[in-house]
Amino acid sequence: MAIFVGALLDGIPESAAIGLGLATGEGFGLLMLIAVFISNFPEGISGAAGMLASGRSKRFVFWMWGGVTAICALSSLWGYVSLAHAAPDTIAFMLALAAGAILAMISATMIPEAFDDEGRLIPVAVPMATVLGFLAAFIVSRLTT
Repeated sequence: MAIFVGALLDGIPESAAIGLGLATGEGFGLLMLIAVFISNFPEGISGAAGMLASGRSKRFVFWMWGGVTAICALSSLWGYVSLAHAAPDTIAFMLALAAGAILAMISATMIPEAFDDEGRLIPVAVPMATVLGFLAAFIVSRLTT
């Protein structure tokens, strides 16, 4: 259930940032959409698997994640409509909030869950994936400026 709450807490500002990026029309929104989809896919699978393992019904899990999707879609629409002409400080705040929420959710739920499996490669793979993720974000930021 913690991953569900984390998905909402990082999904709302994240989706608003997607809407904002799409409103600016600079290609940033599409890149953000792709990045968020790729990053949220394992989050959703992990959350759904955890809920099913704890005895929740498939129907409950489906509607719960469907609700997250609907709320995030509305947040993206809000970002597209409301933030298109926002002040640069407002935009920076929304993007920082989205980034902070993602990092908080990952460090509180995803990374500890990865170490629970305790495979031989996990202690190396998780930090390497984190570093590669930051490197990819850095490269994308340099390509778009």
